[in-house]
Amino acid sequence: MSLSDPYVFVERDDQLHAFCARVARAEWLTVDTEFLREKTYYPQLCLIQVASPTEVACIDPQKLGSLDPLVALFANPDILKIFHAARQDLELFWHSHRMLPAPLFDTQVAAPLLGYSEQMGYASLVKERLGIDIDKSETRTDWSRRPLTQSQLDYAAADVRHLAELFPKLRDELQQRGRLDWLVDDFAVLTDPATYENHPEQAWRRLRGLQKFRGSALSCAQALAAWREQRAQQENRPRKWVLDDDALMTLARIKVQSVADLKRVRGLPPPVIDRYGEQLIALLDAARQKTPEPLPDYERPDALSEDQEAAVDVLTGVLRQLAVAQTLNSTSIASRKDLQELVRGERAHSPLLRGWRRGIAGEKLLDVLEGRCRLHIQPSGLVVEC
Repeated sequence: MSLSDPYVFVERDDQLHAFCARVARAEWLTVDTEFLREKTYYPQLCLIQVASPTEVACIDPQKLGSLDPLVALFANPDILKIFHAARQDLELFWHSHRMLPAPLFDTQVAAPLLGYSEQMGYASLVKERLGIDIDKSETRTDWSRRPLTQSQLDYAAADVRHLAELFPKLRDELQQRGRLDWLVDDFAVLTDPATYENHPEQAWRRLRGLQKFRGSALSCAQALAAWREQRAQQENRPRKWVLDDDALMTLARIKVQSVADLKRVRGLPPPVIDRYGEQLIALLDAARQKTPEPLPDYERPDALSEDQEAAVDVLTGVLRQLAVAQTLNSTSIASRKDLQELVRGERAHSPLLRGWRRGIAGEKLLDVLEGRCRLHIQPSGLVVEC
């Protein structure tokens, strides 16, 4: 497959049925989407690109009566679906069709297991593995406008075409190194519907600056965050268009008892007051009578002692040694924050103690931390004896 190969532009239902029938027996498909969400809560699907090992299609959902044939194709358990940075694409499918393409392979998740940085972008990965410079001329394009231009479609088709060349190379190298199975847990998270559910009652956990809130102020912030999330979902509007963070935190902190009070709150737009004023007053009155949800301990970690910081430094050295031995980038195994949590004893949710990371580094780091290993320095470097 090359850049000069043609692609199919699908804008009629019969074309979609025909394309899905042609690729129904494919072993794998590469998938990408173009969407907008600047003016909505949920992403607005504008274009879907799909490539089999032999064919590429750009599918226009705005022109089609139904995407059911494509949804069925993506749900087929016999076809592997390949994405790069799948999370946003999967969120889109979950909220639009209540389904998640599975099984899947995410090249962004897989690349660090071959020694690439977790921060390495798609364009850099394609350049590194395929020697191709990706055309970025349409990066900021408005995919919702019609008709789509030839340049837009060429750009969109190229993404899945590159992915179709990239995937076999990554898969085969992972297989040769015995690392393909390491990805099972990470991919399971991506295909878990819970990953994409934003429950309004949990929305306050995304607010910054709550550490100083107590009592009724904390309760009001939590209630306002839940209300805003629910309104944004129901009206399909960005959260900040309902109520921005600064106004939310101000309302939680001060005591307002009437719509007239709201009008004196700095930074609260008049349209918000006109539309939601009475709701906000009732909400705040009720919230002040409630006991707030406690702030999680992990949001207010105690500063590490000097001895604990020294332990983190030691673990950092051991981690680097373990990463070199596996030809991995140490940052793909653990961050300094992960090591700090390990030293604190916060291990219930540690990524270091799950999946492949536990076998590669987590167990050895625990052994070092709990005194089951000896460390000494030789001219060749750090030596760990367990």
